Amino acid sequence: MASSSATTLPTTMMLFITCCLLLAAAVSAADTKSIRIFPQRTSAEAAVIEWGHSAIISALDGAVATFGPQTSQGANFEVETAPVLANPIDGVGKRKTDGMKDLEMPKLINADQAEGNMVIMTDAAGLSGVAMARIAKESGAAALMVVNTDEHAGDYIFSLEPENAEEAEYAEANIDIPVIMVSLQAGNVITTAMATDDTAPEIVNKGGALPDRVRLYAGGDRPFFEDAVSKSPVVYLIHNMLTTEECDDLIGMAKGKYDRVDDTTGINNYLENTMASEKPGEATAKNIDRVTLWKGGIAGKLIKDIDERISQVTGFPPEHFSDFQINKYTEGSSHEPHFDINPANGIMASITIFLNDVPQEKGGEFVFSNPEDGDEPVMIFPTKGLAIVHHNTDDKYNFDKSTIHYEAALLGGFKYVAKKYVYLNPQPNHMRIVLPLMAMPFGGKLPRVFITLQNALIEKYGFETTEVYFQKIVTMIPVLLLIGIASAVSTFITNKLKKGKEELSRKSQKGRKSH
Repeated sequence: MASSSATTLPTTMMLFITCCLLLAAAVSAADTKSIRIFPQRTSAEAAVIEWGHSAIISALDGAVATFGPQTSQGANFEVETAPVLANPIDGVGKRKTDGMKDLEMPKLINADQAEGNMVIMTDAAGLSGVAMARIAKESGAAALMVVNTDEHAGDYIFSLEPENAEEAEYAEANIDIPVIMVSLQAGNVITTAMATDDTAPEIVNKGGALPDRVRLYAGGDRPFFEDAVSKSPVVYLIHNMLTTEECDDLIGMAKGKYDRVDDTTGINNYLENTMASEKPGEATAKNIDRVTLWKGGIAGKLIKDIDERISQVTGFPPEHFSDFQINKYTEGSSHEPHFDINPANGIMASITIFLNDVPQEKGGEFVFSNPEDGDEPVMIFPTKGLAIVHHNTDDKYNFDKSTIHYEAALLGGFKYVAKKYVYLNPQPNHMRIVLPLMAMPFGGKLPRVFITLQNALIEKYGFETTEVYFQKIVTMIPVLLLIGIASAVSTFITNKLKKGKEELSRKSQKGRKSH
């Protein structure tokens, strides 16, 4: 995206963004009763379904029911068995007669196949979780996977629970097999896991493309997903993205390196994704301290492990990642409605990770004020290790105006947030190697001169030409440093040799005089 100005976006875009900011500000004052609150899931209800071998392992997230052994055994429950499609797939088919209650449904037609295995059943017939669990249990199943067939739910899943006192009593006395729910998308993944281009649909529909065996176990502290907004913008949460220790280590790495964000100057920091406020002279980022830890391709084990995990979980290639931007919030800090946008380096998605817990009464919520999948804003409470992933572009990589978001004022204490941006293009070596090398003597904090240099080039040449010039200049710096070091070493050695020769000459002359 080219421009003749380094500090402003095109006038049309500025007007558009200003309108969006005003709308978001109005929404932020709305009644909180109409807001969708997240996170809704907890680690205690997370389950993982896994198959494959050591080289290639596939896994799905599930939500465990509030009844059954998983509620009492917690992280200890585990089942390894073969998956089997229920027949009928919804547990009912045409077998339900007038007056028949849900808890009176007969066992599955293929009960002999279900015996000792994990039954996969859909909720299309409207049966309760307990009723489906009863059918699976009566059919001899070792576990039940319920597929949420709501086509508009995206990846949304929830914990099945008894719908009345009778079901609660029955489940307590009779249901002793694990029961989980997965999304429709996840159901499609597992039922086609072994399918090829030549696999006929009727074979898939009969369970012929299921994995031979699966392992079902409690999620524990493993990362798992929670869908927040299915489209415009795409927003999902990843629980346990970072461990407690990793959160603490990132906070420690940033300590003593922060600078106060001042976005009222009209000057953009394109290298570190800190854009000037669209309201001239008025701060958008209020009382926020920030540092970008330039580690790139020379990062140590901590950052490499985190980047690898983020890539595995999200599917984004690490070559497209920015380095971590660490933000520190204190009492009164807030970040008003804004977009994650960088005209010098397009941002496809943003990954926001909370590094500490913030009590709900202390504020600091992350809010998407104008999602287009419904009228209600989405509010996410800061939870240690929780990641928010939101896409800044649509499926055609066009800017998505619905990505506008803000962070509410912190009413007390501290809030630490790590942000990692996913760029549209893989980052070249000068971003991943050279600049981190330049930042290494300063603990990962990049000297301001590089930001000033890029801004000056953009002001003079625009974005596209600047990228070429900046890359060449930055790449030459290590070469010049090496030449300088080599020259210094050469001069040092030459001087040493010269002094050595002079010393030998003096000793030789002194020896001749003594004779």
